[in-house]
Amino acid sequence: MEIIHVSAECYPVAKAGGLGDVVGALPKYQVKMGHNAKVVMPMYKTRFLYKNEWVVDFKGRANLGDWWFDFTIIKEKHNVLGFDLYLVDIDGLLNREKIYGYDDDTQRFVAFQIAVITWLNSWQHKPDVVHCHDYHTGLIPFMMKYCIDYSYKLSGIPSVITIHNAQYQGWMTWDKSVYIPRWDAWKSGLLEWGGVINPLAAGIKSAWKVTTVSWSYLQELRESANGLEALFEYEKGKCVGILNGIDADVWDPAIDKYIQKNYTIDEVNAGKEANKLALCKEFNLDPEKPLVIFIGRLVGEKAADVLPDAIMSSMYATSNGVNFLILGSGETHVEWQLSSLNHQFNGNYHAVIGYNETLSHNMYAGADFLLMPSRVEPCGLNQMYSMKYGTVPVVRNTGGLRDTVVDMGDWQGWGIRFNNASVQDITYSIDRAVEVYKDKTHLNWMRQHMMNLDNSWEHSVQQYLNIYKSLK
Repeated sequence: MEIIHVSAECYPVAKAGGLGDVVGALPKYQVKMGHNAKVVMPMYKTRFLYKNEWVVDFKGRANLGDWWFDFTIIKEKHNVLGFDLYLVDIDGLLNREKIYGYDDDTQRFVAFQIAVITWLNSWQHKPDVVHCHDYHTGLIPFMMKYCIDYSYKLSGIPSVITIHNAQYQGWMTWDKSVYIPRWDAWKSGLLEWGGVINPLAAGIKSAWKVTTVSWSYLQELRESANGLEALFEYEKGKCVGILNGIDADVWDPAIDKYIQKNYTIDEVNAGKEANKLALCKEFNLDPEKPLVIFIGRLVGEKAADVLPDAIMSSMYATSNGVNFLILGSGETHVEWQLSSLNHQFNGNYHAVIGYNETLSHNMYAGADFLLMPSRVEPCGLNQMYSMKYGTVPVVRNTGGLRDTVVDMGDWQGWGIRFNNASVQDITYSIDRAVEVYKDKTHLNWMRQHMMNLDNSWEHSVQQYLNIYKSLK
């Protein structure tokens, strides 16, 4: 099959979160299984853009309301990612350094989607499926079916939309409806939700199939979906939960080019000790104490606002002490609170504000425990990375965390789960982690058991392929 993935992110081209990791891995594994998977995304000013070679694939012209724009689609020349990669260049609109965060993001992503379907409409053949990811591409299934200039050729092509995070929906006021190319006004109900144009809702209504990135998240969306609960209940017949996988070419301690010492499951204790010593030396931490890490966005969804108080509580509550190492960025006041603890707990704590891919790999390899107190976690990849590296996940019982981590109190459990994103629950869970750390035999069993788990993409890829085939 020929599969076209449309996304705002793709690792290592441009990544802000788990969406980028998924779109960087899923098509690669689809290609490995004999299919022709392609990714098309905006052209940002990134290192990847400048360090690789490109050829022009298509030049076109389209309009965003009264504004006509020229666009160019370039193709990466040497297939360095294991699949065909296309970038959409709209001068002055997409070619910026950041992915998100601009006042004109609505115009940016609508124009991007228009460019993509204009390109697809120029093809002499039809792909087997167009796979859209999150609200940034949510208008494409609607435009393929109901935009007058495209529906004749594109309406018969199956479309799938995967929801990585339903909190972000791309809301647009109705005056922005002129941005959408000539469309059937009788279908306005497919665009509307809550009195405005809602691109994510439009994608859910118009796509042939809807997937979410874990089974539990799909169920949770029917109860908590930032206003879309009734829609998910209504459309449940075409919704499927498919758990994400991790890219074993990138996340494997045996071959990881970033970490200080590579190791396999048979060498996990020695390997983790060497990596932990390097981390502790770099950040002035005590290597004799358990090392708990947090890697992620410092935002409410991740319960980052609870972290400062929870860390202080754990520092005072644990009898033999604990180290914390934080890596992330987000809300300014949370960054400030976490940074201010550097002085207060010097020798047992350090916060690095920002994101560093190399450091994140070293943290997974050197840590004893990973803390994920997320309020919302559609799938979560960090806990799967940590398990691959023998780092025990300490997670809230939600979404994909519930689907991938079994509490040590259950039969053959290898992780620690808690119910509330609260200081009390986190402190109690860290105390449980410290007790595990003291029992080296149990800790070693948990590490080896986790590393034996199969969280690779192969099984998930087959589920996506089965969905595509069912739509033909």
